[in-house]
Amino acid sequence: MPDLYLGLDIGTSGARALVMSDRGTVVASAKSAMSDHGANHRDPMVWWAAAQTALQRALADCPVKNIRAVAVDGTSGTMLACDRALTPLGDGVMYNDPSSDQGLIARIAAASPPQTAARGATSALARAVALYHAHQGVTGLHILHQADWIAAKLTGIVASDANNALKTGYDPVAGSWPDWVAGFLPLDLLPNIHDAGTDLGAIGANDFGLSPDTRLVAGTTDGCASYLATGADQAGDGVSVLGTTLTLKILSDQPIFAPEFGIYSHKVLGLWLAGGASNTGGAVILQEFPDQDIAQLSQQIDPAAPTGLDYYPLTQKGERFPINDPELPPRLGPRPAQDWRHLQAIFEGIAAIECRAYRRLAELGAPALSTIRSLGGGAQDRAFTAIRLNRLGVQPRKPLSGEAAMGAAILAQKGMRG
Repeated sequence: MPDLYLGLDIGTSGARALVMSDRGTVVASAKSAMSDHGANHRDPMVWWAAAQTALQRALADCPVKNIRAVAVDGTSGTMLACDRALTPLGDGVMYNDPSSDQGLIARIAAASPPQTAARGATSALARAVALYHAHQGVTGLHILHQADWIAAKLTGIVASDANNALKTGYDPVAGSWPDWVAGFLPLDLLPNIHDAGTDLGAIGANDFGLSPDTRLVAGTTDGCASYLATGADQAGDGVSVLGTTLTLKILSDQPIFAPEFGIYSHKVLGLWLAGGASNTGGAVILQEFPDQDIAQLSQQIDPAAPTGLDYYPLTQKGERFPINDPELPPRLGPRPAQDWRHLQAIFEGIAAIECRAYRRLAELGAPALSTIRSLGGGAQDRAFTAIRLNRLGVQPRKPLSGEAAMGAAILAQKGMRG
């Protein structure tokens, strides 16, 4: 039996475990909702119960002794405090929980370089500092990211990765915690940081039937794992997610930091994953056609016959990328008489923004877009896809998967290949 690889994804609503073969095929997969284990989605024990159930289900009919390595991903910026025995000292602080200490946010901004991802109201460093002050009398105190704690519960190995640590202030270019972070809390409370995909050691005895020789590989964030799940792994490989908003990422041979556009770089596979998010996307379509069949309208579109209209589709004023302008107004006119042509003009506008976004990344130092993989509801629309590909001018690639757990399994595999 060939080697297998296990990925565990801890999302906002549940956990998914996925076992992948050496050839990249899914051998087993299972999920478990947080709500099945408790109403409090901030309770780390609810996270762990969901993870345990997903693992047990995925591994039930799987040759577990053939699993060579495991990696865990979690929501970026979600943190918790625990003691030496990994017992949580309270609820976790979620990735989107804003800090109530505006003075702390201001002090972090004053002490840190502008390119750090640790700034802002949802700073993970601010969460870590708050947890430290709340529990600083505890012997053996650990301040961990969500993925760190789940991996430690699974294997007993306490460590983190440079991707999850980015919003806590870690410097992935220098490969260390910068001195200014030490001005806010003792660094020995934070885990040792490794590049995503690093072999951290054998997991030893465990409750899931895995071989003690199975290796733990340093994990990543859910966003990075979702990118890896598509199979993209070369500089110039782009992934666009066409959901309520438009998000896109590209692998670069050099790091890109442009905080004015909300762009930071995660180190993965020896390269740098950079991207941005626009306020355009499917929410505009739903706003413009609240009671209509979008698929039926789309069938009337001829992508080879452009409307000639110049839309910038937004639901309200304000854009963050590829233009940073909080006052930028939506442009959704002049509206054609035919609804399908209005929809086509929105498709064309979103495609133009996507193309401009990849060009902006190239201007900032990323390679030119060479391939594109598309995820999200918009990726299923034939006319929209044709319009986008004509704008982007690159070859499409079918995503391997859209599951972050698949990306974690791929990371586990690549960690074993060095």
